[in-house]
Amino acid sequence: MSDLTAIDWYDRATSIKFPTAAVIDGRQVPAESGDTFDVVNPATDEVLASVAAGDSADVDAAVAAARRAFDDGRWSGLSASERGVILNRFADLLEQHTEELALLVTLEMGKPIRDSVAVEVPGAAAVFRFYGEAADKVAGELPPTADGSIALVRRVPLGVVGAVVPWNFPLDIAAWKVAPALAAGNTVVLKPAEESPLSALRMAEIALDAGIPPGVFNVVPGLGATAGRALGVHPDVNCLTFTGSTEVGKKFLAYSAESNMKQVWLECGGKSPNIVFADCADLDHAAAMACFGIFGNQGEVCSANSRLLVQREILDEFVAKVIEKAAGYRPGDPLDAASTAGSMVSRKQLDLVLRYVERARLDGRIALGGNQIGTVGNFMEPTVVVDLPTDSTVVTDEIFGPLLAVIPFDTEAEAIALANDTPYGLAASAWTADLDRALRMSDALQAGTVSINTVDALSPGTPFGGFGASGYGSDLSIHAIEKFTGLKTTWIARR
Repeated sequence: MSDLTAIDWYDRATSIKFPTAAVIDGRQVPAESGDTFDVVNPATDEVLASVAAGDSADVDAAVAAARRAFDDGRWSGLSASERGVILNRFADLLEQHTEELALLVTLEMGKPIRDSVAVEVPGAAAVFRFYGEAADKVAGELPPTADGSIALVRRVPLGVVGAVVPWNFPLDIAAWKVAPALAAGNTVVLKPAEESPLSALRMAEIALDAGIPPGVFNVVPGLGATAGRALGVHPDVNCLTFTGSTEVGKKFLAYSAESNMKQVWLECGGKSPNIVFADCADLDHAAAMACFGIFGNQGEVCSANSRLLVQREILDEFVAKVIEKAAGYRPGDPLDAASTAGSMVSRKQLDLVLRYVERARLDGRIALGGNQIGTVGNFMEPTVVVDLPTDSTVVTDEIFGPLLAVIPFDTEAEAIALANDTPYGLAASAWTADLDRALRMSDALQAGTVSINTVDALSPGTPFGGFGASGYGSDLSIHAIEKFTGLKTTWIARR
């Protein structure tokens, strides 16, 4: 990792070249309409660049390029191990471009540069490396048949995969979608979030340098209502994968129904509970991790531990520890290597969080924070709210900001009921020194990932996804490749 303090990130920011064109069929092209949209630095409110505003015509061109690339076998016709070698080379190049990519991420969405360098870019590279290694590990089946017959069951690529990703982890989540789809032999059209297209466009350029053939990985920046919808309804997209809000996820299901019944894989919202029992072995560590779970990345995390459930006998002590440790997440300039929190992604997102803070003032009590910081940029204090009724929208709604709702409980059964009282089921955490309780909580909590004595645990090798309004079809792990393949049976009968 780079020595952050030895780099003048402000100087780098003045000289960096911003990619502004779509990447279609291996070429950098403007939108066919000539339209552009502005990408704004949320920490300064300054326009960084005007980027091609792709719409249905550009999506048509990208899908056509992806279809040609799939049909002629330039990628699907390679052996799985050959694809794996190229994906590993891509991972190497991403790491070599860490400082450049990290700076793009920080400038476009406000993430602290330390996190962009240490988490975002290495995380994306690790995912491509995982699927590079996994590409030739997906085996077929030879099920038993009657004498004289053989049935071969293979996993085959679906064709053209559309991917629509959010702004909070613009490289990481793009990698979660693109890497397994490419490993399986598909071609991809990626639509990044309109707030954060720069890093995705640069990633597509680096993919070409890695040897991924033209047309295999295309990126069309644009607005959700135009480029996103065009990808969702396109009749020649075989599969669509999406991370974002539950509301928009439902739209992609409708787009599939309107068009060709393409497979749709959704990773949507969350309202994750973090449950701290009185028998937790280390309350200081649990408090530090509770802060990381909601204030890290400015709370802009779908699996953020936004509901803190604390056993009543330790409630006051634990909340005091959380408030103390939250001071470590006071936002600062994202380009300052010392900043542990940065800017909210946009004025729109900041205003949304502030509206929930006003609701919290009516429904409960602000124990910490609750205010915007400064008048330039979109900085928000880490905020802790107590004394809320469980039906407050602060408790029930996904907010996507540094706003923590504290809820007391008395018994394990009550904690489980409170934790599961949500339409979402993405992640949950529990802190206890009792192994039996840990296992019971793992079984009882309705969440795709249950972290015990930590928060929001994940790795490229473990599935990430949820239940209910959080969607279906996990990202990460070897299982993600299954989403981008179909089962084909070849039955051979002896004459």
